[in-house]
Amino acid sequence: MAHENEILDRIYNLKGGVDECRDTYKDWAKSYDKDTVEGMGYVAPAISADKLKSLVATDTVVLDAGCGTGLAGVELATRGFTTIDGMDLSPDMLDIAREKGAYRELQVEDMTQPLSYKDDAYGAVICVGTFTHSHVGPKGFNELVRITKPGGLIVATVHNDVWPEGYEAHFSALEKDGLVAIREIEETDYHLDKCRLCVLEVK
Repeated sequence: MAHENEILDRIYNLKGGVDECRDTYKDWAKSYDKDTVEGMGYVAPAISADKLKSLVATDTVVLDAGCGTGLAGVELATRGFTTIDGMDLSPDMLDIAREKGAYRELQVEDMTQPLSYKDDAYGAVICVGTFTHSHVGPKGFNELVRITKPGGLIVATVHNDVWPEGYEAHFSALEKDGLVAIREIEETDYHLDKCRLCVLEVK
């Protein structure tokens, strides 16, 4: 098994677009949970699930965007959430997530492109670990807003290293356009690094 910093170097330096990203996570899928949770102290899924539970009822229908192997979905399920869907770019990561039994439905989606979900499909969206190096940029929030019901919440982590790449300005633009209200932005633990934990209310 590669050292966790070598893994992060590979993930954080993806250059080949969607295909390279998918192939990298195919290679990592089976050891991902052990490498991140045990090897890196990956606490962002638990912190994000705690935040969502503090803000919405557990019968809210939730989408776990960029769900990977299902770490956030399991955290939600253990906190009482009953209806959780998930999507991710990597079919291999979704196979691991499916084994955990926390999700109603799982499907492949590319968050750099329009999503297949209908408008206003979910009462809440959680997105942990996707807004990071070489993955999905600020514009990825546009589709999350579209598929969240008015009054619904988006709880998402943004890695501190990429936060300066226009996230705050993009949130402000969404708010100015009347699409969201920025409820919270706070710095919190992630794994080896920190992240911004962001809460947007969809209008």
